[in-house]
Amino acid sequence: MTLDLTADQRLFQQTTREFLAETVPVATVRALSEAESGFGRDWWRSATELGWTAMLVAEEYGGGSIAGRPLTELSLVAGELGRACAPGPFVTTNAVLSGLASGGAGFGDTISGITAGELIASWAVYEPGRGMDVITALAGGDDAGATVRAVPEGDGYRLSGTKDRVESGDQADLFLVTAAGPDGPVQLVVPADAAGVTVTPTWTLDLVRRTARIDFDQVAVPAAAVAHTGSAAAAAIRTQLHTAAVLTASEVVGATDKAVDATLGWLADRFTFGRPLASYQALKHRMADNKTWLEACRATAGAAAAACDDDPATADEAVSVAKSYVGAKAPVIGQDCVQLHGGIGVTWEHDLHLYLRRIGLGRALYGTPEEHRRRITDLLVASA
Repeated sequence: MTLDLTADQRLFQQTTREFLAETVPVATVRALSEAESGFGRDWWRSATELGWTAMLVAEEYGGGSIAGRPLTELSLVAGELGRACAPGPFVTTNAVLSGLASGGAGFGDTISGITAGELIASWAVYEPGRGMDVITALAGGDDAGATVRAVPEGDGYRLSGTKDRVESGDQADLFLVTAAGPDGPVQLVVPADAAGVTVTPTWTLDLVRRTARIDFDQVAVPAAAVAHTGSAAAAAIRTQLHTAAVLTASEVVGATDKAVDATLGWLADRFTFGRPLASYQALKHRMADNKTWLEACRATAGAAAAACDDDPATADEAVSVAKSYVGAKAPVIGQDCVQLHGGIGVTWEHDLHLYLRRIGLGRALYGTPEEHRRRITDLLVASA
């Protein structure tokens, strides 16, 4: 993992933090929770100018990383988004870009549009009633009973079925749909306004992270919109899962870090019996444990990003270790922070619940701790 950042990486992180503090302070996040959309498209275009969508994209399409460590650098952004409880399609957009990057020159205009923030893309991979099992199965080349089917028609496909938990699906211009084809998985680029596509907004625990249910009713997909088929599709799905899982874990670490900082400040400022709460040994021990677990979360998330940058082909275990550990420990830390705040910690007016919500959603998306532990077990069995 990266123990020290370069000067350019530190500047990138600081610029991101300042941008978020200026454009989406907590008051704005609360206001957005009442809005029809969780973020503004103009705001997202401004965010992409900072390089949030550029790291996984070739320079010819407007991309390029800072120091050749794209996922590590994207993780810096994810951490700041978590600290700010900020909105936006950051994770799902970069998951799409990581898949389209290997889709050939035919998607150059699409990639450039997404990178510039002119197009919002979302990865449609989850299916109703299914967890990460359908993702890992398709990444292994097995349809595993996937209900979204792509039936060949001419040079293209006819797409039918339902996807849910599609991040920012209500604002997406296009979807990268992962489906089961006759000869293994396929990935198709489908415009949100295509005939037969129905988008139904859904809500999440997080106040500004929206999802959607997408119904595909015999949607015609031309050959030019086919991103991957067969083994190439399986490899792309695996890369997309790694990208989404690592960035989600990093975002959860950022939210947890902010909750811990707020709690340390509260313990130092709040007096009882003439002494600050931070002076009581029992509370010191609890915060010491929380801080230790937080640093372990940060280390595992950083190690997963580094593994993907170093050798994506061998990153499976590191990614699942990070997502399972962060998903297990971060909610415990967050809940303890609420308890240490006392009664004020459970009020709507206090900001702590915003971070707890981000932690809870991040725990569930792209694999729960239990699902990733099963994945680790499968990897160990396969390598035995």
